[in-house]
Amino acid sequence: MKRWLFIMIAVLLAGCAPGTETYVDQTAGFFSGVWHGWIAPFTLIWQIFDENIRIYEANNTGWWYDLGFYMAVISGFGGLALRRKTKPTRTKK
Repeated sequence: MKRWLFIMIAVLLAGCAPGTETYVDQTAGFFSGVWHGWIAPFTLIWQIFDENIRIYEANNTGWWYDLGFYMAVISGFGGLALRRKTKPTRTKK
């Protein structure tokens, strides 16, 4: 079961990867940039097996796509915060 789940997730991610000529008629926007940033590590690995896959979509809207892409790459899945939670330090008695 886990094997099939892994295969299904890999196929899903590969279908949404940049550079697959999905955006021929329209350009990739902000939310596509966010998605491509999130799946960038998987796309990098997938690129080994398929030379047509790219990490970054060339046919994009420009600044908005770049903003979404870099926000997702920097933040990962929820790491974009204005401040980090710090653990309380222990005081010696």
